[in-house]
Amino acid sequence: MKRFIKEHALTLVMFGFFFIALGGQIITGYSTNNEELKSHGQPAESFAGYLVSGHFIEAVFENWESEFLQMGCYVLFTSFLKQKGAAESKPLEGEAAQDEDPNTKRNEPGVPWPVKKGGLALKLYEYSLTIVLFSLFIISFLLHAYGGSVEYCQQQQQHGEQCTGMLGFMATSEFWFQSFQNWQSEFLSVGVLVVLTIFLRQKGSPESKPVATPHYKTGTE
Repeated sequence: MKRFIKEHALTLVMFGFFFIALGGQIITGYSTNNEELKSHGQPAESFAGYLVSGHFIEAVFENWESEFLQMGCYVLFTSFLKQKGAAESKPLEGEAAQDEDPNTKRNEPGVPWPVKKGGLALKLYEYSLTIVLFSLFIISFLLHAYGGSVEYCQQQQQHGEQCTGMLGFMATSEFWFQSFQNWQSEFLSVGVLVVLTIFLRQKGSPESKPVATPHYKTGTE
C-alpha cells in the first residue's frame, strides 16, 4: 500500500481535491437551487432529483468543457509552437525527444503496444492525447448545452414562455456567455503560466526550470 501511494500520490491527491470540491459544489448547489425554487413559489427538489437536474448538469459541464478545451489546445499548440525561455516549450532549434520517430523504438522493451504494432494503431496513438482531450471537450460542451437548456426551459416556464429546446438555447447569448467567460479564464491562466515559467521557479517541480537555470534557456532540460 505504501508503495502504491508513493507511485500514484500525485493522481490520488488531485482526484482527492476534485471529489472534495465536487462534493462541496453539490451541497451548495443543491441549497442554492432550492432557495431559488422557493423564491418562485415552487416545491423544493429532492437531493437525487438535483443530481440529474439542469442546474447541476449545466454547472458541472460548463466548467469541464473549458478545462478540456484548454488542455487540448495546450497539448496541440506546444507540439509546434515555441516560447523562448518557457519551461514547457520545446527547444527553439533542433529536434526534441517528442519529435523522434517511434518506429526506431519498436523493438525496445516496455514500449506501448501500438508502437510495436505500427500502422493505423501507431498513427492514432501518436495523436491519442489530443484526440481524447478534444473528445472530452465535445462531450462536456454538449452536456453543458443539454443541462443549460433544461435550466433555461424552467426559467422560461416560470415567466409563462415556451421552451426553446437545446438548439434554441445554444443560439442564445446566455449559452455563449457561459462558455466564453470560462474559456477566457482558462487561456489566460495558461498564458500566464507560460510567461511566468520564463522568470520564476518552483524548486522540485517538473513544471519549472531548475532554480539556477538562466531565463533565456527554453525547456526544463
